[in-house]
Amino acid sequence: MTDTLKADSLGIVESVIMGIAGTAPAYSIEITTSTIVGTAGTLSPASILVCGLIMFGIAFAFINLNRAQASAGTSYTWVSMVFGRTLGFFAGWALLVLCCVFMVSAMIPAANATLLIFKPALMNNVHWVTAIAALWLTFVSAVVVKGIKLTSYVQVAMTLAEALILLAVIVASFMVFPAHPVHPFSWNWYNPFKFTPKLFANGALVAIFFYYGWDVTMNLSEETKDRNRTPGRAVFWSMTFLMVFFLIFITITLLGLTDGEIQHYNTNIIFALARKILGPTWGYVAIIAVLLSTIGTVETQILQFTRTLFVKARDGVLHPRYARLHPRWQTPHVAIFFIWASGLALLFVSSYLPTINVILQDSITALGFQICFYLGLTGLACAWYYRRSWSAGFVTSVTRVIWPATSGIFMFFIMLYSIPTFDWVTNAVGLGGIAIGAVPYWLNRKRAASGQ
Repeated sequence: MTDTLKADSLGIVESVIMGIAGTAPAYSIEITTSTIVGTAGTLSPASILVCGLIMFGIAFAFINLNRAQASAGTSYTWVSMVFGRTLGFFAGWALLVLCCVFMVSAMIPAANATLLIFKPALMNNVHWVTAIAALWLTFVSAVVVKGIKLTSYVQVAMTLAEALILLAVIVASFMVFPAHPVHPFSWNWYNPFKFTPKLFANGALVAIFFYYGWDVTMNLSEETKDRNRTPGRAVFWSMTFLMVFFLIFITITLLGLTDGEIQHYNTNIIFALARKILGPTWGYVAIIAVLLSTIGTVETQILQFTRTLFVKARDGVLHPRYARLHPRWQTPHVAIFFIWASGLALLFVSSYLPTINVILQDSITALGFQICFYLGLTGLACAWYYRRSWSAGFVTSVTRVIWPATSGIFMFFIMLYSIPTFDWVTNAVGLGGIAIGAVPYWLNRKRAASGQ
């Protein structure tokens, strides 16, 4: 049985697509646009721009730390390397928790989209929704366990199909909406100096969610050609694409939809745009793009979860069973089976307790807390690790120290700012999800001490 992941499997193109798919552009636009417009109004593009620049600072932290030590454990490995094993454990644990909950909560809208396309009458049938969600989860898990090459091929195919549909919507929007804009265009939409401090913080809480997921590229570094350089280049181009894409889509949303339409369509913004400019049929084509985006992000969530779990087990901070690799496919099949079984269990419970669906959907907001926690720690870890580069030249000091540190501090500010804005359920998932990591941390230390 091999103890290393399948090296040299992914090239630069596949890595870039993985980074883009991890953020799930269509899914992010679909579920988050109405919230950010409701929060920041016509300054929504400015929120996306500023938070994109903040996230770029975290991206540079990942790029530079990956050059120092390429690891599928990413934040766990690097925070452990800089700040010690305890903080590293909780950085990795936050990623594990948010991957698990987000993956399952994404399965429910994926099932709804599937039924909307093929059998709309069953959309509100909780048992059908649960069954379709379970089938999608099983399909994606089977793809991931079969190897990183098959996983990348499926991801490339889905992302390209999604991109073609979204490109058609974007082109048609710019041909129609600018002539008669609902919101008259202004360059002030992109001006961060128009914010009040409170409005900026509230908009940032939402805008951060748009960008989550690109770091899956780094979780695949041990399976990538030239592991110290290719993942970094892929992250840079993924982030560049995502910033441009999100800015364009928020812009055409403001140009083409009234505030009332944005709130009415809520989590169906792409459907609304496509239907308004291209007709009802294209509305359903847009749903296909969202479905592909959702399935794609579930795939990347499984990759992030299992690679992080694999490395933590390989290092001995979790049970070594999760470090077992399939002898043929070189995938952490035990970890994949664990996340698949956990997902099915949560879906099964939700079919008998429908309020669980609401809890899972609301918990997406709480996951922002965990996103800020592990990304913020990584940004600060990079700045501290490269602190002696302060005098190594302007570009080096900015990309290794100043920008990552500023971004890390910002992430912690947003994390702490969000706590009093959440209800008790959201805080229980956000804070409690991290805190409960103390249990496996203590149990494993006890196991290690006893020599078992």
